Amino acid sequence: MLIAENYHSMTIERRENGVAIVTLNRPKKLNAADSVMHTELARFSTDFANDDDLRALIITGAGRAFCAGGDFSPEDQVSGGDDGKKLWRESRQIVENMLACEKPIIAAVNGYALGLGATVALLADVAVVSPSTQFADTHVNMGIGAGDGGQVIWPFLIGVNRAKYYLMSGDKIGGREAVEMGLASFMVSEDELLLPRAIEIASKLADGAPLAVAASKMAVNAYLRSVSAMVFPLAAHAQENTMASADHQEAILAFREKRSPHFKGR
Repeated sequence: MLIAENYHSMTIERRENGVAIVTLNRPKKLNAADSVMHTELARFSTDFANDDDLRALIITGAGRAFCAGGDFSPEDQVSGGDDGKKLWRESRQIVENMLACEKPIIAAVNGYALGLGATVALLADVAVVSPSTQFADTHVNMGIGAGDGGQVIWPFLIGVNRAKYYLMSGDKIGGREAVEMGLASFMVSEDELLLPRAIEIASKLADGAPLAVAASKMAVNAYLRSVSAMVFPLAAHAQENTMASADHQEAILAFREKRSPHFKGR
């Protein structure tokens, strides 16, 4: 079940109408994913899918951001200091488990949705954005390839050529532009209206016929899962290789020293 006691980096609110609100809860780090949050992102959608009392889920972030990607600070690294196998397994599970979920997931995307944060938001069935929303796959800024699902979902939403540009550049896309290009679903005029609009959508879908709602999304997700089965292993392998590069180590050092990195292609 999706219950608060089982989560440490997220808060869980369960409503009587079958809607759950999952809030990523590391606001001082802009909800950047440490190893604990990474593990919990890999299982929240499965816990939701297996919870018979829930019909729709909203995922959002506490404070000023949805999720600023992976945490590379020395005390909270997303890898948790392990050998990487757990990180890659969980990265695959984040994508696969969200796409396997038959119930609707709505992302209320407040502020930054970067790297892994963008992947999670865009894998949702509906993404609601506001004037503060900023999407970007920023892996390249850390000297690594976009290997945790960006190469699966971005081309599907905005087309291959535009997706490749944004994956290679790390450029940010605001909320209004995201809706116009098909990256996001709905735009609200003020940040304060973001969560109420997401709750309105989730409540409408929760009131629908559950079997019909599931039937109306799962064929689309089956296509995405087939793409993921082909693309994800290649993307993850390339990302793993780039994480062993000198450029990535330079990016981490620059991040900690709050300066621009100097990449040398090795």
